[in-house]
Amino acid sequence: MNADRKPMRSPGRLRLRTLLSIRWAAVLGQSASLVLVHYGLGYSLPLVECAVAIGASALLNLVLSLRGQIGRHLPDYHAVLYLAYDILQLAALLYYTGGLNNPFAVLILAPVIVSATALSRPATIGLGALSVAAITLLAFFHQPLPWPRPGFALPEYYMLGVWQALVIGILFIAAWVGSVAEESRAMGDALVETQVALSRAQRLSELGALAAAAAHELGSPLATIAVVAKEMARDVPKDSPLAADVALLIEQSDRCRDILAQLSRQPDQSHSFDPGRFMPLAQFLDFVAEPYRSEGKPIVIHTVPAEEQGGPPAGPEPEIERVPEMIHALGTLIQNGTQFARSAVRIEAQWGAETILIDIADDGPGFPPLLLDRLGEPYVSSRKDEGGHMGLGLFIAQTLLGRYGARLTFANRREGGARVTVAWDRAAAEGMARGADNG
Repeated sequence: MNADRKPMRSPGRLRLRTLLSIRWAAVLGQSASLVLVHYGLGYSLPLVECAVAIGASALLNLVLSLRGQIGRHLPDYHAVLYLAYDILQLAALLYYTGGLNNPFAVLILAPVIVSATALSRPATIGLGALSVAAITLLAFFHQPLPWPRPGFALPEYYMLGVWQALVIGILFIAAWVGSVAEESRAMGDALVETQVALSRAQRLSELGALAAAAAHELGSPLATIAVVAKEMARDVPKDSPLAADVALLIEQSDRCRDILAQLSRQPDQSHSFDPGRFMPLAQFLDFVAEPYRSEGKPIVIHTVPAEEQGGPPAGPEPEIERVPEMIHALGTLIQNGTQFARSAVRIEAQWGAETILIDIADDGPGFPPLLLDRLGEPYVSSRKDEGGHMGLGLFIAQTLLGRYGARLTFANRREGGARVTVAWDRAAAEGMARGADNG
């Protein structure tokens, strides 16, 4: 997983249809409030100026709707421009209707909320700054709000409180709501990557099964072709023009036989993903570690029953099913160890009657202390600044392990290096594929 490139994000997370719907709701709400206050309650409002501001939003929506493609995702900078317009339009309405005296001033938070939940952090900060500037100007410059008693005005300290409340609300939304939304988006992206990894493993499994089936089915007709070709070689004179063709036919049939034999021997295709095959724990770990021994670091595997450590009777060595997801997850942990180890990677496993513990340790620099509590979260890695490293390997491994009843913990060794411990329910480990299929 560490070699994968970070997936390209979509052009944007907001659809134009969503923004148009929000603005139509604002147009209807603003128009209804204007009519109710002016005609229903009898308060005199600057109808022309307010109607122009509301009409501008309606006209903009119509133009955008007529241009078509309202279902497309907007780039972030386009969405920022649309939301910035909404802030300025609402500020204009508030200017003509009392500024911060108007209870509807709280709606200035709406575009910032939309940005915090769907757009990037810089976009939210920019829109938040625009909103703060708008309410600051409205605190000093605005037309009077009509009151039942002429000349009535709210105290200045109350207006200062309203201004502070709105500013704090904007800052809270930009900082905390934006952080929560960003974490949610990161988790969603990571889950998509996990699904891609699972799909890739499943495709490899299917290809391996097809390769094994092809090798088996083609073996008989290929043997027949080879026999017939050899008989033709005996019957055709050596000086015949057909002798060279027969020799070529024999050579190519032998080559096909070698290719099929190689396919049937592929450890990562035909046999490794056979769900009907089980291995003792030690053999299973050796099988998972085998592809990473070529990286130049020795991988030492030691397994022992828990009863040798003074625990309860452990029973026979567990038989582990070679499930693609578990091979991928444990392989990722072993690969990380080989990449950071200075001399060797040690895998120590012990089993009991109910639990299997697997320690994967290296003698490298260890995990960064500041990241230790966050390891296993998406996009958390000490090598994110290095090309190709996404910080998703441990997240995907932890997700796959959790799917089969295992728990993953990270720690640093006192003597130096990192240790990853997999605590596995024995019953779940010995029936992984059956448990996943039933679930």
